[in-house]
Amino acid sequence: MPEQGELETLESRVSTRLAKMAPAERRVAEYLRNHQEEAVFASAEEIGAAAGVSDATVVRTAKTLGYAGMVELKVSMGQEMLSQSKPQQRLQSHIDEVGGDASALWQQLFREAHERLRETERQMSVPDLEAALDIIIEAPRVLCFGIGPSESTARYLALLLARRGKPAWATGATGWRLADDLLALGPADAAILFSPARLLREHDVILTRAHEVGARVILITDSLGPVLGDRADVVLRAVYSVSGFTGETLSSQLLADGLLLALAARDRTRAAAYSEKLTALRSSLIESDSRNLIRRTRRPSG
Repeated sequence: MPEQGELETLESRVSTRLAKMAPAERRVAEYLRNHQEEAVFASAEEIGAAAGVSDATVVRTAKTLGYAGMVELKVSMGQEMLSQSKPQQRLQSHIDEVGGDASALWQQLFREAHERLRETERQMSVPDLEAALDIIIEAPRVLCFGIGPSESTARYLALLLARRGKPAWATGATGWRLADDLLALGPADAAILFSPARLLREHDVILTRAHEVGARVILITDSLGPVLGDRADVVLRAVYSVSGFTGETLSSQLLADGLLLALAARDRTRAAAYSEKLTALRSSLIESDSRNLIRRTRRPSG
């Protein structure tokens, strides 16, 4: 809660009220929290379209958050934006705090990394991890989704799942391009969403498609659990970086590695068999390359 005379921020309003909100209001609240710069200049209709709800829900959410209406909400957001620095400025201020001392910068970097991983471990639920693993094991195929930096984690997980004998594909597509990647999603498949904090229209499309075809969903996120959690089968918390010192994928990458290790431990015979197949294929490719190299370098006789 704010101190006496201090204005209550949008972040604090969302944090204290989110759990009691209706699902549609949660989507609006998360959108406002993660897109203040866009929302402050947008109409209720535009905010509603971005969050996938009606303009009436946007107005109702503003009141649920304690504002008199849209006008007060937008004025308050504007005041907050003027008083807060941009992400790159916050990063610069953190760097300025430790000065030009390279040793201090490294210490700050590893301190944040340790804190993020410790907090992720603290919030880790073994039953949820086991439930996520069950979904992956039982699924005929697995779709891994992530946008921006999270796309690399999604593709990494899909690659390693395939190497352990689990058919998987990954996408970081947005807009119409995503439709092609969702066509293959079928009954009992699994969809793993790496979505740290930003609420996107693509999330709604993927979750709707999964529900329609009977696929199950694992959501790996920092702050979207209250918004999307009721539409996912399992939510795993991967703590995000506030300062920007460490990349957004640090915690989610660790959870991906944990799922991969647990998958291999569950079925060691299958994991070993596919590892041998991969090694054999690599060997045949090396031998083929060697033969081609010999042919190219061999001089004709006579």
